[in-house]
Amino acid sequence: MRHRLIVPGAAAAALLLLAAPASAAEPTPGAPGAGDPYYPDYGNGGYDVSHYDLRLTYRPETDELAGTATLLATAEQELSRFNLDFALDVTEVRVNGKRARFGTSGAHELRITPAEPLAEGEKATVVVRYHGTPSEVKVDGFTSWHRTPDGGVAANEPESAWWWFPSNDHPTDKAGYDVSVAVPEGTQALSNGTLQSQRTRAGWTRFNWRSRAPQATYLATLAVGRFDITTSETDSGLPVINAYSEDLGEHEGAARASVERTAELTEWLEGYFGSYPFDALGGYVPNTDTTFALETQTRPFYSPDDFADGSNTSVVVHEMAHQWYGDSVSVEGWKDIWLNEGFARYAQWLWSEDQGEGTAQELADYAYASHPADDAFWKVAPGDPGPDNQFHRAVYDRGAMALQALRNRIGDKDFFALLKGWPKAHRGGNAEVGDFVAYAEKVSGKPLAGLFDTWLYQPSKPAAHASAFTTGRTPERPRSWKQIHTGDHPRR
Repeated sequence: MRHRLIVPGAAAAALLLLAAPASAAEPTPGAPGAGDPYYPDYGNGGYDVSHYDLRLTYRPETDELAGTATLLATAEQELSRFNLDFALDVTEVRVNGKRARFGTSGAHELRITPAEPLAEGEKATVVVRYHGTPSEVKVDGFTSWHRTPDGGVAANEPESAWWWFPSNDHPTDKAGYDVSVAVPEGTQALSNGTLQSQRTRAGWTRFNWRSRAPQATYLATLAVGRFDITTSETDSGLPVINAYSEDLGEHEGAARASVERTAELTEWLEGYFGSYPFDALGGYVPNTDTTFALETQTRPFYSPDDFADGSNTSVVVHEMAHQWYGDSVSVEGWKDIWLNEGFARYAQWLWSEDQGEGTAQELADYAYASHPADDAFWKVAPGDPGPDNQFHRAVYDRGAMALQALRNRIGDKDFFALLKGWPKAHRGGNAEVGDFVAYAEKVSGKPLAGLFDTWLYQPSKPAAHASAFTTGRTPERPRSWKQIHTGDHPRR
C-alpha cells in the first residue's frame, strides 16, 4: 500500500476539505407530479423518458391485458426513487437489470426504488411487468378504457395511459414508441404510427407498431377488435391506415365517407399549416358508446356518434389539424389548451369557408352574437380556463374567435404566415400561450398583448369593434355550424 506524505500545512488544508460539504448532491426522490397546477399528480419529476417499448397480450373475451413495458429514461437529478403513473397490477420491476422495490401511492402512482440510486445524467432501463382488466379499474370513479363488443380501446384526454402502460404522464415528456400486441387470430390490434410487421402463430397474431416522432402519453392509443382495415398512400408516399369496427351498423357508410378522405383533407391542411409532421396518417372508428373524437397521434379516434347525422369531414379536419397544433407542438401545461382546441376549431372554420358553408368571419359573427354579455360562456378564459372548463365550448369557439380577431387586426398575409410558421418553429416540442403571443408580435410587428388579453383572459364579452365582428341581431346560422360542433368532448 502506498502512503502519501502530508506536511503540516497540507494536513491543515486537508482537514478543512474534509469539513467542507460534498459537492455532489445526495440522491433524493423524484417529485410525484410534473408540477402542472391543473393536475398536480400527473406526470413525475426527476427523469425524462426517451422511448417506450410495450410488449402486450390481450384477450378480448375477458378484457385481460398483460404486458412488459421497457422505458428508456435519463435521470435529471441524483435519484433515489421515482414514480410512474399507472393503475394496473404490477408483478415485477427492474432498473438497469436489477430487481427494484416498488409500491403504490395515491390514486395512480407506481413508486420505484432502484437497487442503486441513479446519478444525474445516467441513462436507465426500467422494465415493468404487469397485468389487469382495464375496464374494471377505476381511478377517481372513471376509466379511460372503453370496452367494445369485440375488445377494448384506450383513448381519452388528459389521461389514458394508466390503463395500459406505465408512463410519465404529462405532455412535456414526449418519447418514441414501439407497441407490440398479441391478440387472438382474426382480431386486429391498432396503435399509432407505422405497422412494422404482423405475424400469426398458434392461434395468435402479433402486430408491431412504431411511432418515431416525439409523442405525448395521452396521444398514444390502443384498439383491439375486429376491424376492416383499408390501406393506401398519400401522393408523397406516406402510409394511410384507416380502420372501422365490423359492427358499426348504420353509421358505417357515413364513417367511411368521412375518414377515407383523411389524406385529401391532410393535404388541404398542409396549405395552411405546412408539411405534415409525421410519417403516417389515418383514423379509426371502433364500436364504442363514446361521443367524442380525439387526436391520437397519426391515427385519430372517432366515435360512431360523430357520424350519426351522415358524413362529417369537419370532425376529420379538426382532429387532423391537431396533428400540427397539439401533437407535433404540444402544450407546456394543460392551461395552454387553447393552443390545441382554438386552432383546430379555426381549421374547421377555414374548411367551412372552403366548402361555401359559411366563412370564418360569418362563423365568428354567429358565435359572438349567440352569447349575450351576461352568458356564462364569457366567464371562461380560453387562455387559462381551469381544469373544470378545460374542454368548455368557450375554449373552442371563443378561442377561434380570438384567432379571427387576430386575423382582422394583422391581415391575411401575416395571419397565414403565423399559422404555417408556428408549427415549424416548435415542431416536436412544447409551447405555452405566451410563446404564441410573442411569435405573433414578431411576425406582424404589432403589439398584440391587449388583443390576446381581451379575447383569452378577460371574463367578459369583448366589444365588437375590437374585432370587426357584427353587432345587433343574431346573424343567420351558417350551414356548417351543427357539423362543426359534432365530436366536441366532454371526455368522461
